[in-house]
Amino acid sequence: MNPPTPETPSFVQLINLAADKLGATANACSDDFFAEKENLIKPGRGIFIADKYTDRGKWMDGWESRRKRVEGHDWCIVKLGAPGIIKGFDIDTNHFLGNHPPFASVEACYAPDAEDASIEGQEITWQEILPKSPLNPGSQHFFDCSNHNLFTHVKLHIYPDGGVARLKVYGEVKKDWSTVHENATIDLAAATNGAKSVRCNDMFFSHMDNLLMPGRGVNMGDGWETKRNRTPGNRDWVIVRLAHPGEIKSILVDTCHFKGNYPDRCSMEGCFINNDSITDWDSNSLGWQEILPQQKLSADHEHVFEKEIKAHGKISHIRLFIYPDGGVSRLRLFGNITR
Repeated sequence: MNPPTPETPSFVQLINLAADKLGATANACSDDFFAEKENLIKPGRGIFIADKYTDRGKWMDGWESRRKRVEGHDWCIVKLGAPGIIKGFDIDTNHFLGNHPPFASVEACYAPDAEDASIEGQEITWQEILPKSPLNPGSQHFFDCSNHNLFTHVKLHIYPDGGVARLKVYGEVKKDWSTVHENATIDLAAATNGAKSVRCNDMFFSHMDNLLMPGRGVNMGDGWETKRNRTPGNRDWVIVRLAHPGEIKSILVDTCHFKGNYPDRCSMEGCFINNDSITDWDSNSLGWQEILPQQKLSADHEHVFEKEIKAHGKISHIRLFIYPDGGVSRLRLFGNITR
């Protein structure tokens, strides 16, 4: 994985808690006359189609309110895909040039039991986690967040009106593991439980984080895909930090949508370590142990392995190998947590 550039903060390597593919929803807004609030949480930075119009005006790939002719400002509430601690934001005004808001701020709350449709008007305690800050047209704006409380919702305020292409809320998923029994079967590789892809040798076509997202992949781009490798005996790999240390009982490797480019085979190793700040992932000191010997894969198929899994103790990280290269849509690791 490429390190962040000096202009891109390190928190962008964390999970986007406001991604629709994680399960985030844009629940309510003051106004979205020109462009729907749901666009805020889509992937990418948004596109621009010069000659595309709707019956309300220019089509824009973002959230855009009408020109305000009364007092006040506009806002949008986003329910995060999972409760988490927020480390930073990207408020992106891409393609909004003469219609971007000059300022924005963000509030957040922890309301896991609130009504999903909207929490506006409910007895919710909002905390300001980003003060009113200037925005430029057609630009990404990265802001750090120093509030370490747990949040389930964010409220983006724009002053006084205008358009924002995307809102990304980077952070760490925090699950209450005290409510999970050690005998309960849980997906230890689910991003919504706190799992994270931490390193891979290649993700030329699509990002390794897609492996851990909910549901099946929606297309070939919604998975982890490496470039073609002509090196004899090559194997590509990705390392995943489990949501919680545990033991794996069932492995699902899904090659959904990968037909002429699925890996021929896969295998898996596991280890137990206390952090992700490893520079040499091949070090013998990590104690990698084989969990799944090489298994044949097929195109566009869910592969379930259970009896093939080798006995192993508590692990915190896995390394999935694919031979020689290709794409995997989703990885599921069902098992039990160990405290």
